[in-house]
Amino acid sequence: MLTINNLSKTYPNGVRALRDISLDIPCGLFGLLGPNGAGKSSLMRTLATLQRADAGSVRLGDIDVLNQPKALRQVLGYLPQEFGLYPRSDALTLLDHFASLKGITSPAERAHAVESLLRLTNLWEVRKQKLGTYSGGMKQRFGIAQAMLGEPQLIIVDEPTNGLDPEERRRFLNLLAKIGQDTVVILSTHLVADVRELCGAMAIIDQGQVLLQGAPAPLIAELEGRIWEKPVEDAELAQLQKTAGLLSTHLSAGKTVARVQSEGAPDGQFRSVRANLEDVYFAALRGHTSSAVAH
Repeated sequence: MLTINNLSKTYPNGVRALRDISLDIPCGLFGLLGPNGAGKSSLMRTLATLQRADAGSVRLGDIDVLNQPKALRQVLGYLPQEFGLYPRSDALTLLDHFASLKGITSPAERAHAVESLLRLTNLWEVRKQKLGTYSGGMKQRFGIAQAMLGEPQLIIVDEPTNGLDPEERRRFLNLLAKIGQDTVVILSTHLVADVRELCGAMAIIDQGQVLLQGAPAPLIAELEGRIWEKPVEDAELAQLQKTAGLLSTHLSAGKTVARVQSEGAPDGQFRSVRANLEDVYFAALRGHTSSAVAH
């Protein structure tokens, strides 16, 4: 269990990136959802001991994360949003080098760990190929391989599916599902679909604050019977933004379809639809979430 209590961070330019963040993150895949600039990366960097918090506490089991950064790094796997690779190196050589840095000193143990991870990430057949020739998805899978060295207790992945095509995204999400069974894995993303498909627990943050946390299914159930939609013209859409609980819009057959949260149909043309995790997300961001599920 990773326990975060009242974590705060303000940068020298005055930006309050984290405002009293408190979360209990169990073993398994945990989704951290929020728009760009919500504070997700600031939280991930703080948990990864890359920057110090101004206040609060973080514990991973017996480790006081903020005061024992070296102890945390020994059991941490981290895949940041952007990371560099040596383009002229091959995956086998570089992962072996990372394994040495991780403290795996036995050549036989290191060789076994490297081969196991390259096979797990489906990179064994291209292990001697230069990393500079890898696709975006292959680089992300290599990033996960290095993050898993040393059997970490905490793995942090920050916006891992950005820029991946649908096939590579699916392959990467399947890989995360495999590794998230016995480890605390935090998936930080602005993509609701990634959390919906993978995570048994989640939180939504914005402007450095936790807006909502829980399991996706009960959070969705809170909105059942209160989601409505209908095609609208631009003028009506502007009015809905002022007077109704507008959550989101999407295009269907060339028409703008408005999706709203309301105890009853806003008018006779709205039809009731099933709630989904996107509704939960937009309801939290727009302040429509009920007090029963809000943090």
